[in-house]
Amino acid sequence: MKRKNLARGYTLVELLVALCLLTLLQAWVVPTLADMVQWVRVNTGAQALAESLMRARSEAVKRNSRVVVCKSATGTACEPGANWEQGWIVFQDGNKNSLLDPDESILYREQALPSSVRVSGNLPVSTYVSYTPYGRTKLTSGAFQAGTFTVCAMQGKRSQGRQVIINSGGRPRVARPARDVCA
Repeated sequence: MKRKNLARGYTLVELLVALCLLTLLQAWVVPTLADMVQWVRVNTGAQALAESLMRARSEAVKRNSRVVVCKSATGTACEPGANWEQGWIVFQDGNKNSLLDPDESILYREQALPSSVRVSGNLPVSTYVSYTPYGRTKLTSGAFQAGTFTVCAMQGKRSQGRQVIINSGGRPRVARPARDVCA
């Protein structure tokens, strides 16, 4: 009785099918992974801003003094021309002008967010947020201050935005926008 020698290995057709499946899988997974990285960056940026606002509110109550969060690219002064994603500072504002003066100390600095993340505030919070000793937000004019920051991804799915909303009591919270605000 003769035994057939069976060839071991894969045929060219089997290798091509496997290669096609691998290519399709990679085309599906890689964009999803990039979108996930962007989502994490946006979420982290929104959380960092909300935590800085909570810290400023807490410090204002603890110190019984006005505390301000303002945008600052250098981390040494308030810069109205800067963008929020370039960083911000939290400081005790003794003279209530919402500007960092030489005799006022910086309590906290936040570094710049990744370049693929943008942060914008609506008009009441476009340059600063000021907390009173009661934990409420007020403009330098004494007017009520509440507003919304929008944190968006500039790459990948732009619908991955988050909003940091400051309510009438001065409390910040992170929320998913009801509509696509980043498109």
